[in-house]
Amino acid sequence: MATFAKPENALKRAEELINVGQKQDALQALHGLITSKRYRAWQKTLEKIMFKYVELCVDMRRGRFAKDGLIQYRIVCQQVNISSLEEVIKHFMHLATERAELARSQAQALEDALDVDDLEADNRPEDLMLSYVSGEKGKDRSDRELVTPWFKFLWETYRTVLEILRNNSKLEALYAMTAHRAFQFCKKYKRTTEFRRLCEIIRNHLANLNKYRDQRDRPDLSAPESLQLYLDTRFEQLKVATELELWQEAFRSIEDIHGLMFMVKKTPKASLLVVYYAKLTEIFRISASHLYHAYAWLKLFTLQKIFNKNLSQKDLQLIASSVVLAALSVCPCDHSYGATHLELENGKERNLRVTNLIGFNVEPKPESREVLSRSLLLSELVSKGVMVCVNQEVKDLYRLLEHEFLPLDIASKVQPLLIKISKLGGKLASASSVPEVQLSRYVASLEKLATLRLLQQVSKVYQTMKIETLSRMIPFFDFPVVEKISVDAVKCNFIAMKIDHMKGAVFFGNRGFESVGIRDHLSKFAESLSKARTMLYPPAKKGSKLGEAVVGLAEIVDKEHKRLLARKSLIEKRKEEQERQLLEMEREEESKRLKLQRITEEAEQRRLASEYEQRKNQRILREIEERELEEAQALLQEAEKRSKKKGKKPVIEGVSEEKITKQTLMELALSEQLRERQEMEKKLQKLAKIMDYLERAKREEAAPLIQAAFQQRLVVEKALHEREQQQDIELSRQRHAGDLDGKRRLGRMLENKKLFQEIVVNRREAEFNRLKKEREDRTNQIIQSRKFERETRRKMIFYLKVEEERLKKLREEEEVRQRQEVERRRKEEAERKAKLEEIAEKQRQRERELEEKERQWREEVLGRSTVVPTRPSEPGPAVPAAASVTSSPGKYVPRFKRMAESAGQAPPPEPDRWGRGSNRPDDRAPQHSDRWRDDRRPSYGGGGGPRPSWSSSRTRGER
Repeated sequence: MATFAKPENALKRAEELINVGQKQDALQALHGLITSKRYRAWQKTLEKIMFKYVELCVDMRRGRFAKDGLIQYRIVCQQVNISSLEEVIKHFMHLATERAELARSQAQALEDALDVDDLEADNRPEDLMLSYVSGEKGKDRSDRELVTPWFKFLWETYRTVLEILRNNSKLEALYAMTAHRAFQFCKKYKRTTEFRRLCEIIRNHLANLNKYRDQRDRPDLSAPESLQLYLDTRFEQLKVATELELWQEAFRSIEDIHGLMFMVKKTPKASLLVVYYAKLTEIFRISASHLYHAYAWLKLFTLQKIFNKNLSQKDLQLIASSVVLAALSVCPCDHSYGATHLELENGKERNLRVTNLIGFNVEPKPESREVLSRSLLLSELVSKGVMVCVNQEVKDLYRLLEHEFLPLDIASKVQPLLIKISKLGGKLASASSVPEVQLSRYVASLEKLATLRLLQQVSKVYQTMKIETLSRMIPFFDFPVVEKISVDAVKCNFIAMKIDHMKGAVFFGNRGFESVGIRDHLSKFAESLSKARTMLYPPAKKGSKLGEAVVGLAEIVDKEHKRLLARKSLIEKRKEEQERQLLEMEREEESKRLKLQRITEEAEQRRLASEYEQRKNQRILREIEERELEEAQALLQEAEKRSKKKGKKPVIEGVSEEKITKQTLMELALSEQLRERQEMEKKLQKLAKIMDYLERAKREEAAPLIQAAFQQRLVVEKALHEREQQQDIELSRQRHAGDLDGKRRLGRMLENKKLFQEIVVNRREAEFNRLKKEREDRTNQIIQSRKFERETRRKMIFYLKVEEERLKKLREEEEVRQRQEVERRRKEEAERKAKLEEIAEKQRQRERELEEKERQWREEVLGRSTVVPTRPSEPGPAVPAAASVTSSPGKYVPRFKRMAESAGQAPPPEPDRWGRGSNRPDDRAPQHSDRWRDDRRPSYGGGGGPRPSWSSSRTRGER
């Protein structure tokens, strides 16, 4: 780390580094100067250095550097000039806010850019993975990368400033301003997580303030200014918590305010108490604590009535109505009935805690603690005159629910009142601290209360009632809701009733249930048996003194034996405890040893890292020195050249080249500049004195003239003020008279306006019911038509599906049949060809045998003659047939060709197929046999169509 003789040198060095783009080195240089122990005396230069330092920290987003620098600067100027620290911190926050707003203005999608749950958390793994996987980033991610880091830095800035300014009496105003700005940051950007942390930080600061009371600059909370600053901070915290809907944090803020006032034993101003109770009503309303909500409203009503002089009658009436309706909304059931002892104790502690918050008792006394209850609250409303200020509808509702006994008509009379009450409400013009009053919020609770009152009053009159009758009597809810309400009321012992759904009836009775009646029956039975035994067997008379002593001795021995056993068990426990302590000590020693070993290893690693850094820094310094030496030599040569050209003595005359360095040359140039600057400053001082004398003389001459003009102006403005005040008074009187005339004029139309309003509402309600019925009819028709269309479509789809399956099955059967037919024809053709070949072979064999026989016969009868006579046993045409057959031996001649050759002649007797002659007794049988075979044989490509077979006819029959 470089050392500087003066702070100004460090500032100049930092500016030089910034100009060449080395902001990190500049920041390190300034940080080293600020944290150095050499500069512990405050001077104006240190303030300039701090301004430059925080600017660098903001530019580079170095929050830790800024925190370290501000802590060191606080040490320097704590006792000398604390306002300097205040200016530096304001400048720091201004820069951080300005840069964050600039980044926000550059981003186009602020909601996407700020979609981060925690500003202090690091990047999520999925974000890192997405940033590495996706090559091109979208606009949302660029917005996130642009805006979110600056808002993180701004949040870190607020935390740093609060940490530095905490518990400092001289910077209380700045601490309060920073807290307010942090609250507004969380409110503006919906930062709920950061708001919780901010509240916890401020809460810890106050706790440390009370814990360490011997601090030197500790704020004094008893001082009015300090207390007011702390209260303003807490009330701002409360307002922001309610606007962010962080109700738990808002309740803790209420406790913080109460605890702060409890410490100083003072009550805040009425304006702050109004805000306190206004926020308390919202918190209790959200948490459904109706009793506490009503008490808070009562306190708010009392404060407004006493301290708010501008409160109008209408606003007072709205507040009073809210108080009464909130009190009526409290359930009259006793929820402590049947609770355990632990629950009762917790309830008492909670009630005491809330009672202190509502009553704002800064000095609570145990003997004067009041128990909050509904009956006490209603009696207090009457005693304090709240019922006088409420609307007439609220009065009628209070009378019906609390004093009237109308078991059959209470619901029907309450319902129109609730309808009117639900329309009341609005913003209070004369009470800005009070939230908007909406009486419709209490309608649901009042309907439940009316249901409970009806059940209570009906149970006193009736013993049995039908469920339908009871449902008609309660128009607010359906019967399941009424049943749930009645179950809760029975559980709290408010009413006694049973519901029998099988009989469709409700049975009312007394509150003494069977479980209550038999709760202590065993103890009563035991007492009765004990009395009876005493009467039957009276106790024996007292024995002698010796017997008494013996009896006492046995008891003493028994007690001594028990004492010895207890002592023995105690000794055993002490031994076990001692062994356990020894084991704990051994474990602690082992953990200490491991911790020491880990610390040693870490120290060794740090030592190695520091040595590496030192070597690296030494290398860099050597390189810098060599570079500076080269630059110094170059500057020396240039200086010698310039001195030779101008004929002047060299600036560095008398200094050897070995001793000259760049630093020497720079010091010589700076000394020359310093001398010129000093001469210029002397001239300016002389000129300033002259101007001072002239200005003083002019002001001495102008002073009496200014005083005379001022007195004249006072007279003129006084007359003008009186004239304008008189004109305002006249205008106010005229305006008031006109308002009174308008009120009288419009008051006559109020009844007509109500009648007209009822007519319009009834007409619109009838029109709405008619349109609703028509819409329902159209809807039912559309549903029926669409249902019929869906049914028709389903049937058509089913029919098409079945038909398609049937056709598919028929196609498959036809294909199977065709394949079988083709197979059968192929087999028959093969068999037929085989038979034809066999027949042709046999015929050729027979013809060869006949030719051989004929040749032998011819040789025997006629010898070797060339003429061949005809056989007497055969007709004449047989020769050509034989010749035709012999002309082509080995070739089969069909029968129709042989018949065509012998056409026109009488059919000769020919031998049969098997070689037998005409001496066959029935030579026509083969012809019949051949015709039968021809008729039965299918033709392949012939003239006639094929006859249907048995299988084909069967298939057509199945179709």
